[in-house]
Amino acid sequence: MNQEEIKKILPHRDHMLLVEESERVDDNTAKGKYTVRGDEFFLQGHFPGNPVVPGVILCETMGQASCCLLADKVSDCNPYFTKMNNV
Repeated sequence: MNQEEIKKILPHRDHMLLVEESERVDDNTAKGKYTVRGDEFFLQGHFPGNPVVPGVILCETMGQASCCLLADKVSDCNPYFTKMNNV
């Protein structure tokens, strides 16, 4: 899925739509792509001089990448990522 297809499932938009592409690997697995440019809002104050993507952003990106697993299951609703185990 490209970002326009992802927008049909997720309500996120700039600057919180992080995933550029998402791919369904199998029924339970998805892969996503995000390119770190270096000018993201979340890098500005997170380890200045040695920017690190915050864990909460990594979790959000993972949740967004999984949207392709929901593509055929959601219509006219907003999916919410509400729980993570063993993170």
